[in-house]
Amino acid sequence: MFNKFKPYLIVLISLVSLFFIIIFSSGSEMIILDPKGPVGALQKDLIMLSIYYMLGIMVVVLSFFTVILLKYRSSKKDSDYKPEMHGSTKLEIIWTLIPVLIVIALSIPNTKALYELREAPKATAHKDPIVIHATAADWKWIFSYPEEGIETVNYVNVPEDHPILFKVTAADSMASFWVPQLGGQIYGMPGMVNDLYLQADEKGTYDGRNSNFTGEGMTHQKFDFVALEEEKYEKWVKDSQENEPKLTEETYEKLMLPDTVDKMTFSSTHLAFVDHGKNSEYAMAIREKYGVEASSHGADKDAESSHGNHGDHGDMEDHDNHEDHDGMKDHEDHDEEEHKDQENNEGHEH
Repeated sequence: MFNKFKPYLIVLISLVSLFFIIIFSSGSEMIILDPKGPVGALQKDLIMLSIYYMLGIMVVVLSFFTVILLKYRSSKKDSDYKPEMHGSTKLEIIWTLIPVLIVIALSIPNTKALYELREAPKATAHKDPIVIHATAADWKWIFSYPEEGIETVNYVNVPEDHPILFKVTAADSMASFWVPQLGGQIYGMPGMVNDLYLQADEKGTYDGRNSNFTGEGMTHQKFDFVALEEEKYEKWVKDSQENEPKLTEETYEKLMLPDTVDKMTFSSTHLAFVDHGKNSEYAMAIREKYGVEASSHGADKDAESSHGNHGDHGDMEDHDNHEDHDGMKDHEDHDEEEHKDQENNEGHEH
């Protein structure tokens, strides 16, 4: 009895499972499928194309699966099933060609998009892109505007409807730069630079993040991508140039320590004294200078768990030196006691 209804039960369970997946996922925010820029829109089209292909394949496969279950079920006595049959050149050619054709069909639009994304969006190609260096450091994002002479931390302001060329790199761990509604993602690595064009067609604040696991503070490595009206952006640039403090090398060294910080703005950039795209050892040298030692699990041995406070690193170094000094002193006292015991023993034997 059960075997009779087994095929129908399998199909029913599959449909019910699909129903619950759709219901529970409908309440979530699919911001990737709600792009606010030409790059995000192009990537959304590629995602939807892949989904349509997968849905088509599922329909075909499940249809054949249902037909096979019904046609060759054990309760059907007049089935033309031939268990002694083996090998079919025709079928093998068909099921080899189908995946090849699917891969080709997906590869062509993806390859075209890959070359298209290497350039500024066509709609605003007549505008010169604003160049911004995006540097990832555990666990913060640093944005440098070399032409404007401005540097920000954990937020980036851009004009709407204007191409932005991000030069993505990293000071320490490899990170992935991603603004889901605008496009990405692209990796930043010490000692090299990857270019990424983005554009926001609508003003607003978009969530940006590091989508690559880089240690215990990675969940806090987020930034705000703020698209402003052209006039407001120019006003912000002017105000920042006139009113914000200069970025000193000492201040920037503190940013290299593994910690999270609040938003910051400076009227000069770190590009004046270091380019992480060419110097991959700078951050590690700074951590060694401050006595911060990398451990095997990705975090840092002497990094503080509190956020935004670097003032105790010097005390930590002094404390370590004090402990080393005490240890040497105890060792010397122990050697002296052993020497005295040895002399007493020799006198006693004599």
